[in-house]
Amino acid sequence: MPLAYATENMDPAAAPAARFGVCLLQTDEIVEAEFPRLLGPDYGPGGIRVHYSRLPSANQVSTESLAEMAAALPVAVDLLPPAVRFDVIAYACTSGATIIGEARVAEIVRSVRPGIAVSNPLTAAKAALQALAARRIAFLTPYVAEVSSAMRDNLTANGCDIVSFGSFEVADDGIVASMTPECILQAAVEVGGGESDAVFIACTNLRAAGIIAAAEQRLGKPVISSNQAMAWHMLRLAGIDAPRPGCGRLFDHALK
Repeated sequence: MPLAYATENMDPAAAPAARFGVCLLQTDEIVEAEFPRLLGPDYGPGGIRVHYSRLPSANQVSTESLAEMAAALPVAVDLLPPAVRFDVIAYACTSGATIIGEARVAEIVRSVRPGIAVSNPLTAAKAALQALAARRIAFLTPYVAEVSSAMRDNLTANGCDIVSFGSFEVADDGIVASMTPECILQAAVEVGGGESDAVFIACTNLRAAGIIAAAEQRLGKPVISSNQAMAWHMLRLAGIDAPRPGCGRLFDHALK
């Protein structure tokens, strides 16, 4: 039998504070695990609602495999719930945004969802560094040399001075996702121990969010990870400026 429902009985107080769409790589294992920590439950009764989509990606990361994702990105955006009015949609790949181009990523997303605010980890990291007034950067990646080099060039062109650099030089995304937080923390402290203003740990598939507070305490400077910067950037684009205790100094800052 047909059942009745009453829209007047729906609870507007439980509506989410913001709705985010996130396009993940097929090989990404970490964003969905770290975003609940970074976004948190404390933005009103409805919290933040995140909808995920995925796009095909090669397990071996190279400039060629990253560039190929541009063709799949509009399909991933289109697979997000069509009835949802998103505040922000993000393409969750730091290296992919570097190789495809940040402006091109935004253009692709908006070809499917016109007028939407768009984020990606590279754009978010640049905004984070600007908010922190950090120009001299200690830079840590898991990438092979050609990908790290392209990202270094991008950051340098944006006004950053890379004063220290280290990379695990791994092409296999599954290995990257399996790296322990302890080894990431050790690497961040080793790379970030010099005369830098901040440390940037690139790659959404590194388990870095949980070591940020410890790294900042040991180094005495801000530490930024791809997922942390992207979560912060999406919140700020949605007009949410609340701090996130334990998630790094970045969350004490607004967009500039």
